[in-house]
Amino acid sequence: MTNIHLCSVTKTFLDNVVLEGVSLDVRVGETMALLGPSGCGKTTLLRLIAGFERPDEGNISIGPVVVDSSDRFVPAENRHVGYVPQEGSLFPHLTVAGNIGYGVRKGTERIARTKEMLHLIGLEDSADKYPRQLSGGQQQRVALARALAPRPSLILLDEPFSALDIELRRRMSAEVMDLLRNLGTTTLLVTHDPAEAFSAADRVAVMQRGRVLQCGSPEEVYWKPASREAALLTGNAIFLEGKIWGDHAETVLGRIPIAENTVSDGTAATVFLRPEQIQISSDGKGALAIVHSTQFLGKHTGLTVSVDGFQLNLEVRKPVSDPTVLLHVDGVCRCY
Repeated sequence: MTNIHLCSVTKTFLDNVVLEGVSLDVRVGETMALLGPSGCGKTTLLRLIAGFERPDEGNISIGPVVVDSSDRFVPAENRHVGYVPQEGSLFPHLTVAGNIGYGVRKGTERIARTKEMLHLIGLEDSADKYPRQLSGGQQQRVALARALAPRPSLILLDEPFSALDIELRRRMSAEVMDLLRNLGTTTLLVTHDPAEAFSAADRVAVMQRGRVLQCGSPEEVYWKPASREAALLTGNAIFLEGKIWGDHAETVLGRIPIAENTVSDGTAATVFLRPEQIQISSDGKGALAIVHSTQFLGKHTGLTVSVDGFQLNLEVRKPVSDPTVLLHVDGVCRCY
């Protein structure tokens, strides 16, 4: 069952086309990430679904109800949608309890629901504190609880963890997404971080210049990107020129197995692979590479090498001290 349905949604600000013909379905109980760089239209898409903006063209449905079309508009306050902006935006003059219960209309229900949400986010002892007395992570949890308190049909998260330091961001993201998944809440998450999108979402919609380039599972968009552009937006990517022969390609790294070949033998193609697929050979076989520099990265070693003049930036598992190494490719690759 679909909770959000977007059909050919277009939005323009002055002469700038922000969204162009976006069609997308989000299933009930699903977490979907909108992944893309700044300015790609992902936040605008969230605001259209929330009812803060109107599309120039296209239809938006939430559940069975058309909430925005050429002849119908349901205002934001009647869409039953929870929205958590990037900065959280708590009311500074209200306590934690006051913020959480703000959107619940009935007094008795407000009290009960506020207590329930405080327990859910683990801040029962902070009910009477003000936002300025909370840490950044606590403020984001309160913002989420405020959005959940009115029992919305879906939650929209606009990069809610971007202001936190990296370790807190990862921990908060995991905690919040687990909470929403356990509640069965349909969630749409905006992020520019592939790692956050992959860890949080059931499916990822990759966006660029107002369009959805690809929508699929995290594994699918990472290992089977629909285009070079989608590959670059979902992680570090390496592109090699080569020729296709059956189920493999001839490249500077030697013969590389390829998946889903649809081109004729001898055809020139661009071969895509992830840096972690290239590893140092231990059996004396592989492509000879000259080592230009190394960088300690904790679990991995960053390696800049060249093979027949073609430069590669790699991450390998073990430190390297030799001036040359032999490289091999793990797994299959794709070609464009």
